[in-house]
Amino acid sequence: MHFDWPYFWAQLLTPSLAFLNGLGLTVVMAVSAQLLGFVFGLILALGRLSTNRVARGAAGAYIWVVRGTPLLVQIVFIYNGLAAAGILDFHDLHVLGVTFAGNLQAGILALAINEAAYMAEIYRAGISAVDRGQFEAAKALGMPPSMMMRHVVLPQAFRIILLPIGNQFNIMLKNTTLVSVIGVSEMLLVTETINSATFRTFELYSVVAIYFLLLTSLWNLFMAWVERHFALSRPNSATPQAALVLQE
Repeated sequence: MHFDWPYFWAQLLTPSLAFLNGLGLTVVMAVSAQLLGFVFGLILALGRLSTNRVARGAAGAYIWVVRGTPLLVQIVFIYNGLAAAGILDFHDLHVLGVTFAGNLQAGILALAINEAAYMAEIYRAGISAVDRGQFEAAKALGMPPSMMMRHVVLPQAFRIILLPIGNQFNIMLKNTTLVSVIGVSEMLLVTETINSATFRTFELYSVVAIYFLLLTSLWNLFMAWVERHFALSRPNSATPQAALVLQE
């Protein structure tokens, strides 16, 4: 095998417009799906911690099904299976002159649905790790449950789950490659298209691997900064958070 170094460096340092579009789409998908996963995951976590049996059972069943089936199967099921059953068919959306292809919508939704199941367990573990005295202090101050969760529990739980959240987004970035199976032109599918015309397989897949490594490394650096920031901003006193909120 002859490794074409000039071609490799050209693709790495001066990528084509199609590859750059695929890179941008990869980031957009990862961010969009992760944000939706945050929201859905919090709802599921609250359901899991609810005293209502129905909510607790429904949330538990969702997490069991999603975490017990492959993400690739979920992507194909949502895009092809639901359309074949006549339940949900994804059509192109045109918003402010921007077209959101149906397969892109399905890919983001599938990634978000999958991510929500994992985020729910991360949230649940973080909330459960908050000292019970914080709950009692908030109740003693007369806080309603929604206010207690918003101002007392979740801010403390967020610090606990900060590292797992960072790890989940790294996984999300890499999972975006799976939506290539439904024709979304992210980095991997663009690379496969270029490879079919040039047959420079080793060089091209080395380039896409390096770009993913760069994305995850930049995210790791950002998360390290965020962790240091929250560690420095953490109050030193043992004053319950509920009391601090009341003083404000």
